[in-house]
Order: sequence, then C-alpha cells, then structure tokens
Amino acid sequence: MAHDSHQRAIRAAAARLGRRRFLTVTGAAAALAFTTNLPSAHAAQVSPRALADNPFTLGVASGDPLPDAVVLWTRLAPRPYEPGNGLPEEGTVKVEWEIARDEKFQRVARRGTSTAHAEFNYTVHVDAKGLEPGRVYWYRFKAGNWTSPVGRTRTTPAQGAKVQEVRFGLVSCQAYHDGYFTAYRHLAQEDLDAVFHVGDYQYEYAVNAAGGARGYTDRTLPAVFNKETMTLGDYRLRYALYKSDEDLQAAHAAFPWYVTWDDHETENNYAGDIDENGGPSDEFLIRRAAAYRAYWENMPLRMPQQPSGADMRLYRRFHYGKLAQFDILDTRQYRSNQAYGDGWQYPGPESEDPSRTLTGATQERWLLDGFQRSTATWNVLPQQVTFSQRKNTTAARSKLSMDSWDGYPASRERILAGVEKAGLDNFVVLTGDVHVHYAFDIKKDFDDAGSRTLGVEFVGTSVSSGKDGADKPDNWATYMAANPHMKFYNGRRGYVTVSLDEERARADYKTVPAVTTQGAPLTTAASFVSEAGNPGLKQV
Repeated sequence: MAHDSHQRAIRAAAARLGRRRFLTVTGAAAALAFTTNLPSAHAAQVSPRALADNPFTLGVASGDPLPDAVVLWTRLAPRPYEPGNGLPEEGTVKVEWEIARDEKFQRVARRGTSTAHAEFNYTVHVDAKGLEPGRVYWYRFKAGNWTSPVGRTRTTPAQGAKVQEVRFGLVSCQAYHDGYFTAYRHLAQEDLDAVFHVGDYQYEYAVNAAGGARGYTDRTLPAVFNKETMTLGDYRLRYALYKSDEDLQAAHAAFPWYVTWDDHETENNYAGDIDENGGPSDEFLIRRAAAYRAYWENMPLRMPQQPSGADMRLYRRFHYGKLAQFDILDTRQYRSNQAYGDGWQYPGPESEDPSRTLTGATQERWLLDGFQRSTATWNVLPQQVTFSQRKNTTAARSKLSMDSWDGYPASRERILAGVEKAGLDNFVVLTGDVHVHYAFDIKKDFDDAGSRTLGVEFVGTSVSSGKDGADKPDNWATYMAANPHMKFYNGRRGYVTVSLDEERARADYKTVPAVTTQGAPLTTAASFVSEAGNPGLKQV
C-alpha cells in the first residue's frame, strides 16, 4: 500500500512540474527528458509594494569562489512556509546587490541588479565578477524597502600564486527532524577560507509539527512538511524549512561554500535512474528532475550547473594557487546500481565486476585527466561515500557496504591507479554520508596492512542526522580491530576543520554532545596530521 501511494505521488509530480513543461519518452530505455521552464521575457514586474513583509527570511549565501568572482545567493520568501513563498505565481522582482571591501559598505567593489523570477522560485544567483584574488568581501541584497542580512565571503588566491595555508570546514548530513544545527553555530565562529558540504543538505522524510526530535513547544510547523518530498513544490518548501534555521544561515553568511549532493536531496540510496525500491526509471526521473531543480535553485551555484530536466553536471574543479586542487565529485547521478540488493553484503562477482562504476565513465576520465595535469601540492577529493575499505567483522571474509566505494572496488582501483600514475604524493579524500567521524590511511591494498599508503581520508560526521550519537558506538571496538587503516572513529555530531600548508594536512574533528537540545558546547575530539610527501595519519 505504501509503495502504491509512493508511485501515485510521483505520477502526480509530472503534472505539477509546471505549465510550460512537457515530457518526451524516447529510446528503448524509455528515458524521460524534461524541458526547463525558463523565465518569460514578458513577465510582469512585481510592485515593491507587494513586499510588505521581509523577503529575506532565508538568509544569504555565497559559493564556488574563483580568484576574480564568487556566486552570491538569496531567495525572496516573505512567507517561506507557503507554496510560492508568498509571492505571485508569475512575475519578477528586481533585486539590487552589492559586494564591498568593508563590512560597512563604504568601499563598494561591485554592484548591480538581478531579477528574481517566479519560475526559479524567486531565487537569485549573482556571479559577481571583477573581484581581487585572495581577499575577504562583504555582500548584501536589496528588494523593495528591505535589505538582506550581510554575508561575508572570500575569493581564492590568484592562479599559480604561492599560498601559505588554506583552511576549510567539512560538513554533511543535516536531518532537520533529528535535531538542532548547533554545529553550524560553532562553525560560523571558525576562521576558514571556505566550507565543503558533501551531501544530504536536506532529507526527503516527513517532518512533523514539532520538528521531530527538536520537540518544539514554541511553534507548530505546517502540515505541508509532514510528508515525503515528491514534487517540485515539496522540495522547494523543504529547502525553505531548512534554510529558515538560524544556525545554518549563520554558517552560510560566514563563508563561501562548495556544495555537492548525495542521495537524500532526492531519495535515499538511489543509483542513477534507479530509485530505492527499484521502480520504473521513467517515473523516478520525474522526481529526480524536481529534486535537481530545487537543489540548483537553493544553492550558490553558477548557471552552468543549472539542470536540464533530470540531468545536472555538479562535478567541477577549483584551485587555491599552487597549494591545492579540489576535484568535487558526484557519486549518485552516474553510478551503477548497488550490488546484491544494497546494504551490507559479502563481496562477490557482482560487486567486483570491473564494468561497475560509481562515477560514470565521463566523470572518471575528467578526474584522472585532472590528476595528470595537476601541479598542486595537495590533490583533494571532496565526495560523498566512504572511500576506504570498511569491514564490519574481524573475520577474514567480512560484509561490506554496497552503497560505498566498497561496493564498487574496480571503480576505486581505477582512481588509485590514476593517483599513482600521476605521481600524486599528497592525496586527500573528504567524505560524509555515514554520520560518524572516521580517519583512514588509504592503502594500495586494504587487505595488506603493510602495503603502500597512497593518501588519507577524512570522514566527517553529520551535523544532526542520527540524533545525539555516542563517542564510541557499539561497534567501535570491532571496527577498529577489523580495519587497521582506520585511525579514528567517533559517533557524535559535528564537523571537521582541515588545514593544508606546504608541510602537512591537518584535520581537527569537532563534536557536540547533543543535538536534541540547543546550545551544546563544542569539543575537539581528536586531531591528525599527514606530512607532505609522506602520506599517513599521525595523531597530535
């Protein structure tokens, strides 16, 4: 019965994608493609008088910084918990923006006017260009008589510049219904150049009137959130709920973010065009198109990332002078289906089939070519699921997670072969997904503890997903014994700060004792370094 209602909701999504969209079914695989509902050139401008209430309820954000540019984002939502944000179904709003060299905006570097379109849910994406490399800026928006909160951002160093250090945050997995985003309040106080969000920015699951584990007594959330997200309208509303959180707003306003998705931005453990339950691909692609569009609308991403129907290129590359190259991956959109029905399974011919891929052939080639061309001291791979081998028993033959790289070992072997071929001495993988902190040495052969260490992996715990957690989960001793390359394991909520310089990479694992109550303090649970040219983690 639940599956039937699930399918009915997805079919209904097709009718709600928009008046100007149509579906075409082509090819033997009956793959669905979608037209993009582009803004009308003749849309009426909404009168400033229509903005009687503050439209900047969801804060501001910046992202994907370059040496001379950064994306500035906001969303006009005077009534964020209503479909359409409390604005007309059709129309445009003129939004002024400015970016300055000082917090008081006495030295404005660039300013302009953008248009918030109803078709894009009144979101604004400004690619602010003509900026100076390696410096801090402040930015804000104006619409009608309203001025947004001020955001702080930073451009990257000039191409080829010698950079002393880069510091960034690693975050993921923020289930609203599992607790407060306390980690973000602490993150906003850090001294960072940027933040990497590696997936599960929002969850598709229902959020009840009390906000789930938050247990609200001072407010009642509308019933529109108490259902699984299926339609474009559902996903847009869910982002509004998440972005109304003041702690998340503070972290966005403090630093530029680089974002990539995992599964829950669409649906748990989907693989390519295959949904969690293995339903019809054409129906799932309707839902995926809605999810991808809402994701782009609500993230500080450039126009090249704007989806075309159910497809969106999210993998991309950034540099911090000569010091670091960041290759941000998408391990959901192009992956082969999970082997053996997903979950924790014994590896075998199905999972070890060399044709299986986690990245897709095009993205893999892009990544390996980037390794070959890299001249950076550090090559960093922000991505979603656990890269290193992770056995769940000490037996010689142990089950592995089919949703992680363990379920796609040939794909992982090709990446590591590319690292070796390119002669990368300093390879770092950044990961989320699993709601725990891990620190791994990446081995050439994970079954041989004495094999060469090719790099290190920093796995960051969730912001809130999984509720409060524990410093040592029940399986802590087993995992540490079964995986000698695992140097750290902690099950609390929090984030990681990572710093890179010419001599070492350092990761500080930050935790909070609770997310089901507000105001928890921050602790550094452990710190590790890996020396440049000598990969391998040492606790400090």
